[in-house]
Amino acid sequence: MRIPPRRFDEPREQVAIETLNETYNGRLDKNLGLFICVNEIEELGEGKLIMGDGASYHSVIFNSIFFKPEQQEIIDGEVIEIAEFGAFVRIGPMDGLVHVSQVTDDFITYDAKRGALLAKESNKTLDEGDLVRARTVAISLKDNSVKDTKIGLTMRQNNLGRFEWIEEAKQKSKKA
Repeated sequence: MRIPPRRFDEPREQVAIETLNETYNGRLDKNLGLFICVNEIEELGEGKLIMGDGASYHSVIFNSIFFKPEQQEIIDGEVIEIAEFGAFVRIGPMDGLVHVSQVTDDFITYDAKRGALLAKESNKTLDEGDLVRARTVAISLKDNSVKDTKIGLTMRQNNLGRFEWIEEAKQKSKKA
């Protein structure tokens, strides 16, 4: 890790954490997931100088936090976009897709004027900004490419879907 000379008067550990966070921010590893942040420096080696460069170079061992969705995991998220083919859901630092076939067991239509998905028989609606609970059914992570990451979600099972749908189902089961 490189510490530039202009930062020599700052605490080394703090500079190391900031430098590592800047270096790895947004990086994706298919085994670890999406890098979130360095949260602790375990070991910061003695600095070495290289001719022609005023910076110091250190070996460093650090702990970091990654986000990696797992197959069949139940997640909560927010609908950030509705399209004719489904809804994009923000799950932490990544987005997943609930295909229209995975929203409910009901027939779904897309209302272009409203930008919503509508269920024909149950009158359920899914709009941008709705909070939902879903299950991950497909995950494809590509090294260093968040854009190429694909996360498939379903809401067709019990206790999944828009939070209001889940609460309505609970109320119906209590009455029964």
